Amino acid sequence: MTDTTEPQSAPPPVISDAEPEEVAQNVHVIPDGRVPLVPNVGIVVGQREALVVDTGMGLMNGQRVLQKARSLTDKPLVLTITHFHPEHGYGAKVFADAGVRIVYNRSQQEEFDEKGQAYLDMFRTFGDAVAGQLEGVEFVAADELYDDRASLDLGGLAVELLHFGLAHTRGDQVVFLPEQRVLFGGDLLEHRIFPIVPWFPPHDADVNGSRWIEVLDRLEELEPVVVVPGHGEVTGPELIGQVRSYLRDVRARVGGASGTVEEVKAELEPEIRADHPTWDAPEWIGFAIECFYAEIHG
Repeated sequence: MTDTTEPQSAPPPVISDAEPEEVAQNVHVIPDGRVPLVPNVGIVVGQREALVVDTGMGLMNGQRVLQKARSLTDKPLVLTITHFHPEHGYGAKVFADAGVRIVYNRSQQEEFDEKGQAYLDMFRTFGDAVAGQLEGVEFVAADELYDDRASLDLGGLAVELLHFGLAHTRGDQVVFLPEQRVLFGGDLLEHRIFPIVPWFPPHDADVNGSRWIEVLDRLEELEPVVVVPGHGEVTGPELIGQVRSYLRDVRARVGGASGTVEEVKAELEPEIRADHPTWDAPEWIGFAIECFYAEIHG
């Protein structure tokens, strides 16, 4: 999920028609181009199967991702997603209709079941361009569910699907290739974008800033070399530390502030924005403050 405050002025949330970029041997990314509500999409090609990571928003984007995967391989496909938010997983029906095996962690499936329709309805209010991409969306169940960890052998290429629990969402999944040292971090990581903290109580409060920081520690222990964020440019492991430092800083500032949440936001938002002048989507600063305020002050 990225900036939705000015949906009419933003470019349509459409997956790029560019050729996938090879970021490591047999590991490709369709870059988001820093377009709001477009994720980085992964295509990992093994000798026996290929894995697609995220679908884009809606059926047209899902079809484009499927076509891009098919341009790289004719091997059977497996689909997984980093989390249940619309721009990451709401094109899954295209893959289900094509007979692609779908693998989620159990918490992802639960979030689809519990909150998928509410998010679909919410995103349809973000302007005609977004609503158009969501036409015809139907939710499909995964073919396989796992709990904390699943290993895939694509044929000469090992992939680990890892679920560390509540952070950005309840079902955040990272995709790690231990041989290539490539990490797909989903929205646990954004590059030059303020971390997306979907603090929407009572509609959805399944985000926890302190748990997020702990999960980032776990990601650093994987020792990746290439890091594919949910949004923004592909980069290196330093991104994990940058996001963690930001979240720690917001938590510390909120912990040291006094007043109502609105007073704390009014005080801290300009300061935090000024500290990161090159980052996009500053509207997420306020959500991060609210999330940590609820955690610290109850």
